[in-house]
Amino acid sequence: MDKKKIIIVEDDEFLRSLSAKKLEDEGYQIIVATDGQSAIDLIPKELPNLIFLDLLLPGVDGFEVLKQIKANEQTKNIPVVVFSNLGQEEDIKKAKDLGANDFLVKANFTLDDVVAKIKEILK
Repeated sequence: MDKKKIIIVEDDEFLRSLSAKKLEDEGYQIIVATDGQSAIDLIPKELPNLIFLDLLLPGVDGFEVLKQIKANEQTKNIPVVVFSNLGQEEDIKKAKDLGANDFLVKANFTLDDVVAKIKEILK
């Protein structure tokens, strides 16, 4: 069985390596992007099964990444889980309106919760 591929878009190195390791341990193939522009370049090439997206990114922010993913015929059906420190109602609404499947506020979720959520979406 092919490993499901997840792109993690996260500029925080500690969190990125932690989540990458956790998801690799769960049997996923992980690709990382450290900023919005590299995510936009990488996603159509890699066509992952899921995108794990931070919103606060250097350069192009996560909202713009989400907008571009959903505007692209090739990538618009890839599920996106937003994982961000932005927890305001309007941020959550904006992300969901742009097509995010789920929105997890970093402070409220452990990596185990994240894995459970990803498994639920990818089953």
